[in-house]
Amino acid sequence: MILVTGGTGFVGPRIIHALRAEDRNVRALVRKPERAATLKNWGCEVFPGNVTDADSVRRATEGCEAVVHLVSIITGRRSAFDHVMVHGTRNLVAAAKEAGIRRFVLMSALGVSEETRTLVPYYEAKWEMETAVKESELEHVIFRPSFIFGRDGGVLPLFVRQVRLSPVTPVLGNGELRLQPIWIDDVASFFAASIDLPAAANRTFELGGPDRPTWNELYDRIAKTLGKTRRSVHVPWTLARVGATVVGHLPRAPITPDQLTMLQAGDNVTNDTSARERFAIEPIGLDEQLRRGT
Repeated sequence: MILVTGGTGFVGPRIIHALRAEDRNVRALVRKPERAATLKNWGCEVFPGNVTDADSVRRATEGCEAVVHLVSIITGRRSAFDHVMVHGTRNLVAAAKEAGIRRFVLMSALGVSEETRTLVPYYEAKWEMETAVKESELEHVIFRPSFIFGRDGGVLPLFVRQVRLSPVTPVLGNGELRLQPIWIDDVASFFAASIDLPAAANRTFELGGPDRPTWNELYDRIAKTLGKTRRSVHVPWTLARVGATVVGHLPRAPITPDQLTMLQAGDNVTNDTSARERFAIEPIGLDEQLRRGT
């Protein structure tokens, strides 16, 4: 049995689908079981609980051999990041050790490092999650993906709507920073393969697709895929930060000051090819991602 946390989020269902496609038994720890109907239809056991509740986590790990930990938040107060991500991970690590879990697989994020951990609470929480797993003495695998593109969630639908509906496309800064999107099903393939691969044990892998477009190039390629002609308008970082500060505390704000800080910090790309080499998985290119995502 494999326990998956965060199974009803953006990436979680695709990972669970990949595991079930291999006929693996999966248990999903979910806060809202009413949102897990699809997981049940796939033959997944739905276990009501919350990573912040140590007792429910302890019960959820019973009888499991592996854990895939995906729970994360992207906005909120510093205390929320600590409570959900850091405290929740420590609960899960403690329960995993008690249950004799064979392997612990963690979702982190590209850009997380000891040097960047103090930039924003999200990076700090992710770093603390990684640290808790590494120091646990559990056999583990940590993935740090770049932007994950998918048709039904994440940031790609927002980018597509911007290009499809607006006569001009707003691009932050000069648009020359780079990103390295990876398709959601490729991420799921890496996670599914990580459960048993001996060569992945106690390793941290950075994940990205084969293309590294600038933001200018990304929007151009989205427009081309949609058959649109769009002019870009470059928004200075200072102006964008003012806007993000104004709307950042609203429910479902399009962008927050912390997210701007992460975007402005530098290219979101990796030179690490070890994941593709170890897992023999070749992620699809950007043009195919956009074809599938639009």
